[in-house]
Amino acid sequence: MRLRADQIEKHAAQALAPVYLISGDETLLVQECADTLRALCRNKGFNERQVFHVDNNFDWQILLNETAALSLFADKKLIELRMPSGKPGDAGTAALESYCAHTNPDTVLLIICNKFDSSAARAKWHKAVDACGVTIPIWPIEPQQLPRWIEQRLQQRGISASSDAIQILAERVQGNLLACAQEIEKLQLYTDTKVIDADIINATVADSARYDIFHLADQTLLGDSAQALRALAGLRAEGEEPPVILWALTKELRTLHKCAEAIEQGQIIERALDSAGVWDKRKPLVRAAVQRLSRKRIENLLRLSQQIDSAIKGSGENPWLLLDRLLLGMCLQAAR
Repeated sequence: MRLRADQIEKHAAQALAPVYLISGDETLLVQECADTLRALCRNKGFNERQVFHVDNNFDWQILLNETAALSLFADKKLIELRMPSGKPGDAGTAALESYCAHTNPDTVLLIICNKFDSSAARAKWHKAVDACGVTIPIWPIEPQQLPRWIEQRLQQRGISASSDAIQILAERVQGNLLACAQEIEKLQLYTDTKVIDADIINATVADSARYDIFHLADQTLLGDSAQALRALAGLRAEGEEPPVILWALTKELRTLHKCAEAIEQGQIIERALDSAGVWDKRKPLVRAAVQRLSRKRIENLLRLSQQIDSAIKGSGENPWLLLDRLLLGMCLQAAR
């Protein structure tokens, strides 16, 4: 069974499932979803909690022993498996399938993973969990959804805010939900008023934009030059090195080149995206870029990437200035 995070409490009002799988890359939302489930388990008498971190050396027999054993201190227990990769291997797959086939009513298993790729979502263990328990994929908040998310979170804290204040807060945190939640808590603690305006936001909220490389790549594919350059400047200020940034952008350019070549050979754009191995979640981003950029422009940008690589290795040019040029070239409309 698949549920949204906001459906858990209603679902658990009847009875808890034997296994829950929470997956996603948005740390705050995953954490809050897991906290909700932990509280529901405590309310139903699952008072003992054990946490296991899964790595390549994890002994899956421990899980099977724990789920089969009765607790010495409580009738019921919650077992957490923190498995970021979402890939348990052959032994883990067998153990999880065994758990799902022989569940214990006195045990709830909570598995927490990062976002799945398409192959992990089709894995046998994932299908077994989905069949006997509940899977809860946590999707990131899209930029256009962020103001509404901020408004709802403020309302939960008993605070209302003007649209200008919400927009400024959204611009300051730019996708960093954890930073946004912390700023809202700070507003709740340090402001006497229950109505927040733009002046209060400007005076109290730090610029906590998350300048990660994936955000940079996404904004570049969308053609948002202002946000892309801002993210690049933020990465530089945070000490990120040019080779990592160049690798991320060059990877996107190579994908775009595959798509552009396929389209020139007569493939429709959706088939070209599939042939290039573009994930469904990223198709809108790559589609926007490949519709904007010609194959010739992409090839010129790949040559510029080679120039940046030489600058990083000591050719004498400034790699940061060249990265600015690369971003602008990827964002601007190509001459056709």
